[in-house]
Amino acid sequence: MTGRYDVIIVGGGMVGAALACSLGDTPLKVAVIENRRPAPFEDGQPLDLRVSAISIASRRILDVVGAWNAIAAMRLCPFRRMKVWEMTDGTEFRSRDVQYPELGYIIENRLVQLGLLQRLEEFPNIDLLCPARPRRIDYSAEGSEIELEDGTRLAARLLVAADGGRSQVRQAAGIGVTAWDYEQSAMVLTVQTAYGQQDITWQRFTENGPQAFLPLPGPHASLVWYQRPEEVRRLHALDSGELLNALYEAFPRELGDVVQILDRGSFPLRRQHAQRYVKGGVALIGDAAHMIHPLAGQGVNIGLLDAAALAQVLVSAHRQGKDFGSLDILKEYEAMRRRDNLTMMTAMDLFYRVFGNASLPLKLLRNLGLNLAQRLYPARLAVMRRAMGLEGNLPRLARGESLAA
Repeated sequence: MTGRYDVIIVGGGMVGAALACSLGDTPLKVAVIENRRPAPFEDGQPLDLRVSAISIASRRILDVVGAWNAIAAMRLCPFRRMKVWEMTDGTEFRSRDVQYPELGYIIENRLVQLGLLQRLEEFPNIDLLCPARPRRIDYSAEGSEIELEDGTRLAARLLVAADGGRSQVRQAAGIGVTAWDYEQSAMVLTVQTAYGQQDITWQRFTENGPQAFLPLPGPHASLVWYQRPEEVRRLHALDSGELLNALYEAFPRELGDVVQILDRGSFPLRRQHAQRYVKGGVALIGDAAHMIHPLAGQGVNIGLLDAAALAQVLVSAHRQGKDFGSLDILKEYEAMRRRDNLTMMTAMDLFYRVFGNASLPLKLLRNLGLNLAQRLYPARLAVMRRAMGLEGNLPRLARGESLAA
């Protein structure tokens, strides 16, 4: 038996599930293949290590597709201020400067996925296959087939790769990538603090790499410590007391008192960009299309913008009776997203290289620039609005508009 669909989304994480929800209540018949269902949420359970900074544009997408209320009912931490500095005061961004309640939200990835999957299962035109894994993907520009590990066979006019940086779909479609590893790794720590919930996220640049503080619900925070890979391995091997001492020695006084380290993890940093986002019958979104330096926390946000843009193109094409899987139609999605994503990736590369240089003259110049940014109010507002997703070439969902006719 072969299940026939208009669209098969391989990957039901945050980005893939957001695309599916964006296609909910449309005439398109959609299947989502996800290998693992996230653990359910329970009050009082420990905070997850993996969190994301969700922008205002991303919140709008999640709201319009009907997932935001479920996410907010679990837990999240809004942040209203963001500070960036190196040697001196640097610059601080405040939500009140743009007359907005928040700059964004720090949310556990699992909870975003849970809220989306909960909403996804309410749509009659969407089938969630979970747990399920592709055993074989037979790509064709005219329509593709997937055989799952349990023998189930699926066919669709359009395959969407939402299956991460090592995407099976991308490989099956023969789309290459340009990639390199950064000379840094990141250690991520969930900590309990001696003070209440904060509303600021900050980042200090050092010659070895940035140090970041992300507020979490209650007296908790997520710390991100960028370092050389060998140093991250050394830090990861320390016991909790030794690691806590290392934090106090290396992090600035703004860290305050940390009561205990609750969880830790580390990962290498890699930059990767697909050489194209589309071919006939296939489209890439999220990490399958791009992997960006996490410096500004934009990875998930640009992935959600991908999902919103692709949904807009597909719904519009289907409404007009056009072949939504054709290369000409899918190129409209690529035109909406590839240049913007490349611009963001290039900006993060520039930050990485400029702030990773220990030259004293360059360090002084960097700090002059950060301090100048604090004084150039209009420019600071423009940067804030762009980062929040309040301006720019945004898909309709990111502007808070429904895709319904």
